[in-house]
Amino acid sequence: MKASILLSLAILGFMSHPTFSQTHPEEKLIQNLIQDSFDDLFSGFKSEKILDYYTEDFLLLEQGEVWDNKMILAYFDRTKQNPSPSIRTNRFDFIETKVTGNTAWIAYHNYATFSQNGEETQQLYWLESATAIKTKKGWRLDMLHSTRVRTQE
Repeated sequence: MKASILLSLAILGFMSHPTFSQTHPEEKLIQNLIQDSFDDLFSGFKSEKILDYYTEDFLLLEQGEVWDNKMILAYFDRTKQNPSPSIRTNRFDFIETKVTGNTAWIAYHNYATFSQNGEETQQLYWLESATAIKTKKGWRLDMLHSTRVRTQE
C-alpha cells in the first residue's frame, strides 16, 4: 500500500515536470495557423484564403522588404502565370509559441523543398517569427518576419 502511494506520488511529480506539463491549448492552433497558411498561400497560391490567415493590415518583413497583402496577392498572380510552376512542400520546427490572452507570438524554422516533374530542384530555409491576434473569426497573423538562412552545400 505504502509502495503504491509512493509510486503514484512519483508519477504525479514526474508528470508535473515542465517537460511533461500541458502547453496552452491555443499554442497548437497558432502552429497550425503557420503550417496551413504556408500550405494554402505559398504552396497553393489560394488568393481567396488570404484573410483566413492574415489580418487586413498584415505585414511580411522578408529579407529587408516590407510586403502587405496587396503585394502578396500580386506575387501570387505572377506565380500563377508560370505554365510549369514548382511544387513547394513546407516543414516547420517550432522553437517556441507563447499565447497571452488574445495575442500570440511564435518562433520557428521554416524549411521549403521545391520540386518539378517529381524531382527536387531546391531547398530553402528561413528563421521566422510571427505575431497573431484572436479575432471574432479565429486566430489571424498580423506580422511575419522572415530571414533566409544560408545552408552549406
